[in-house]
Amino acid sequence: MSPVVKGALLGALGMIVLLTVIALLVVLTGGYNVAATDRHLPIVGWALDTTYTNAVEGAADDIEAPAFTPAMIAAGAGEYKEYCQHCHGGVGAGRAEWAHGMRPMPPALATAAREWSAPEVFWLVKHGVKMSGMPAFGPTHDDATLWNLAAFVKQMPEMTPAQYASYAGGHEH
Repeated sequence: MSPVVKGALLGALGMIVLLTVIALLVVLTGGYNVAATDRHLPIVGWALDTTYTNAVEGAADDIEAPAFTPAMIAAGAGEYKEYCQHCHGGVGAGRAEWAHGMRPMPPALATAAREWSAPEVFWLVKHGVKMSGMPAFGPTHDDATLWNLAAFVKQMPEMTPAQYASYAGGHEH
């Protein structure tokens, strides 16, 4: 191995060790501000958002959505209004006041649902998202219920406020 290559490898190794030490210092000292009242640094926000998007898209690749029916959409409305509207709002319905302090801010699904496929919505509802406040409903709800929720969420961008309001609200379990 030539001295130039050896020096470059040692320099790269040294940089890796230095970055690891810096990362450990930040972690062990609590040096990164985790307060929900402050936004992430732009690079951290980008890394988390990109990881989130790519992870969900990859995880949902093999999931096949059923054909959504009006009955499924109606059935998903009650669950949505009971469990989801607090954080995500609805068509013409805002989120709960306390949800405005969440970081990351839950997407307003009345419009953001266009960005996700039905299998991706199903996966998100079933598995949740770590460190975001999005719970996993899979352990407490069957797949049929989760598909109803996905059907309702995917239909929301096409609804008027009156149509959204016409669906039943929360219900007993």
